[in-house]
Amino acid sequence: MKFVHNATNLPQEEEYDYIVIGGGTAGCPLAATLSEKYSVLVLERGGAPISTPNVLSASGIFANLMEADDGKTTPAQKFTSEDGVKNVRGRVLGGTSMINAGFFSRAQEEFFSKSGVKWEREEVEKAYEWVEESIVSRSNLTLWNSAFKEALLEAGVGPDNGFSLDHVLGTKESGSTFDNLGRRHGAVELLNKGEAKNLKVAVYATVQRILFSSKASTSNPSAIGVIYTDSKGKSHKALIRNKGEVILSAGALGSPQLLLLSGIGPSSYLSSLKIPLIQHQKNVGQFMADNPRNNIFLITPFPFDPSPAQVVGITTDYFIESFVGDLPFSSTSEPFSLFPSLSSSSINLSLASIVVKPPGPLSHGDLRLASSSNVKTSPRVRFNYFQDPVDLARCVRGMRKTGEMLETKSMNRFKYTDLQGQKGFLLLGSSLPSNYKTDDSSMEEFCRSTVTTFWHYHGGCLVGKVVDGDFRVMGINKLRVLDGSTFTVSPGTNPQATLMMLGRYVGLKMLQERKESK
Repeated sequence: MKFVHNATNLPQEEEYDYIVIGGGTAGCPLAATLSEKYSVLVLERGGAPISTPNVLSASGIFANLMEADDGKTTPAQKFTSEDGVKNVRGRVLGGTSMINAGFFSRAQEEFFSKSGVKWEREEVEKAYEWVEESIVSRSNLTLWNSAFKEALLEAGVGPDNGFSLDHVLGTKESGSTFDNLGRRHGAVELLNKGEAKNLKVAVYATVQRILFSSKASTSNPSAIGVIYTDSKGKSHKALIRNKGEVILSAGALGSPQLLLLSGIGPSSYLSSLKIPLIQHQKNVGQFMADNPRNNIFLITPFPFDPSPAQVVGITTDYFIESFVGDLPFSSTSEPFSLFPSLSSSSINLSLASIVVKPPGPLSHGDLRLASSSNVKTSPRVRFNYFQDPVDLARCVRGMRKTGEMLETKSMNRFKYTDLQGQKGFLLLGSSLPSNYKTDDSSMEEFCRSTVTTFWHYHGGCLVGKVVDGDFRVMGINKLRVLDGSTFTVSPGTNPQATLMMLGRYVGLKMLQERKESK
């Protein structure tokens, strides 16, 4: 990609039509689309994928989570929420689409109806297709995923919907951003669909704050550009031209964090941190949500090659997915945020998981700055998992269904035989309570004690609260937010498909607005 540059090689000051903060899952398709007609600068705090080859293959999924976070260049930035749950965020060109399990499935109807956006559904369909034609594959089912699909159907999660990218009740195979050779095709590849001469992507470019200008003729401030630093700490300024815009696509943590650091947020809170107020916005950083993940990990009797997610069971109350890996572990190198903590100093496991995700969720928390001056310090965030009893009840029902799956014939081949000839599963971490079928209180305690993240956190800049239905920051001119921070609910079983669609969809809307304004 000739349009990708290390930020150290960029001029101290430049001017563009559009500045996209964050070259992630939504930012890449947005930038590619806008570059069809206008000059675009993408500022990505991480590096190019080629510099961290683990992000490019299915075999590297777990390795990215095992790698020690150097605080600068590693693609999976680690953080722990105020709930005590370990989590990660993408820090690489292509964003979290470069470190996830690759599952590609479109959003449910509820996402669109509750979004606060007046969608043009034909254009939504075209935007999905624009993404899918370039980076989505139908991969051959592995041995485990075939058995997992059979177990879902045996346990009553029907009908069998075959292969589908749509969100449909029942069991289905879906698309993947991994091809059949295990190569990842993330959002970064969508940049190649842009107009290269209009596109400049700066890596290791960390935006410090957004710049504003307030003219006497208007009461609303206008975004005029950004200040960013390169890997050597040198400061750069990027400005937008007349009719241009700044678009925040820094993710559900990064976008509300940058708004607060730039002076957009609750006035009393910003005043307490001595951050100059640009616009009072009480809802910046509010309504942060993360879909809880609860799971059963099976230690299998024979090794597997790592496999991305391929199959999902969809009900109105929960989604059930799976992933599998064959990795060496030690007490210091277990994949961060993925498995239960291991007490053994060195073990080698082949693991298959059955994973439950409630939709929504209804529980939510908030985000606060951990530093009022250093954007590289991850903000403090609390998600309040299972605060809403509906989320907890959904977890109970989903884990009960998991128990039913373990009793199916499809799962028999993954049992061990003990010295007495008895067959059973060997588990890593917690097993379901023995009375899981009937005892609600023990299942609720299981859900609370084993909760971790599905990495699908969202909120902080909700439509109708912080941005309007066109994703413009309310009360601010020439500034939009376009990423998962605007979502009220997580789209579908996995959000990456809809985030990429959103970048293309809104990019086309912006081009149409410019055309009509001439």
